[in-house]
Amino acid sequence: MGSTHLKALKNIPGVEVAAVASQDEQRLSGDLSDIQGNIGGPGEKMDFSGVKKYRDAAEAARDPDVDAVDICLPTDQHAPIAIAALRAGKHVLVEKPMALDGAAADEMVAEAERNGRVLMVAQVLRFFPAYRAAAEMVHAGKLGPIRSALFRRRCAAPGWSKWMQDSARSGGGVFDLLIHDVDFALHLLGAPAAVSAAGYEDMPRGIDQISAQLWYPQAVSVTVTGGWHHPKAYPFSMEFTIVGDAGTLDYSSAGRPLTLYRADGEEQAVATGDVDGYWAELKYFVECAGQGRKPEICPPEESAAAVKWTRLMVESRSKNGEKLACL
Repeated sequence: MGSTHLKALKNIPGVEVAAVASQDEQRLSGDLSDIQGNIGGPGEKMDFSGVKKYRDAAEAARDPDVDAVDICLPTDQHAPIAIAALRAGKHVLVEKPMALDGAAADEMVAEAERNGRVLMVAQVLRFFPAYRAAAEMVHAGKLGPIRSALFRRRCAAPGWSKWMQDSARSGGGVFDLLIHDVDFALHLLGAPAAVSAAGYEDMPRGIDQISAQLWYPQAVSVTVTGGWHHPKAYPFSMEFTIVGDAGTLDYSSAGRPLTLYRADGEEQAVATGDVDGYWAELKYFVECAGQGRKPEICPPEESAAAVKWTRLMVESRSKNGEKLACL
């Protein structure tokens, strides 16, 4: 994600990358060519000749010449580095998941409020064209009352980042991967009354799967499912199906563009544009930081809620599908 964010930042007017931080000397040299990921493209070589280089992320976050910090570190470092940056008077963009638990996420939100700084979590689905268009249609009532929704996200267990396979650092594959879909469900429908889940985890073999039900008082059926399917070969995909009285919205990254299947039986392609979601996300954060305004498209309180509900989802899986609620 650090590589992906840097590529996006190069194309945003008025942005200067003043410093980079890494414990990897190859990364600090600007050579990101061996970086991999599910999406965002491969890494590349960058010119860091005029950029300050730090081996300590907390030190970089306190740099007096820096206005904003973009945190693309392992999840267990998100909260401490974000809090250090906010206390140093920096605006903060932090990769998802926001933190490893709800208490740490709430502490980040409180610290941003205390210091009058902008805090935003990189829940990039809110900026991906198909997901953004779907959200606009749902919020505008174009589907009528929502009756059911399915959100699915799958990939191979990542072989390029060993820390991700350490659940104490990443939260595990389900937590790291499906935080996107829980956040998007909350964005569309608000908080559920409870969550239950079933699935299977075998981290040494690269398996971490779940099928979760978000329980809404209006009897809306919402399923979030997916996870890691063995290492290396299994392809990444994400998809959703949203059913309302006025029609069904369907999308898959594996080849089905966003389409509305209307209640009258007609099929309608939905225009989404081809804006890069990462660029849109970074541009929006830069605008909010520059103007000192809260990121209403992706407020940190909602990102904290996504952490809490995803944590409950994983907990329910460990308790044989027990229905759990945020108190």
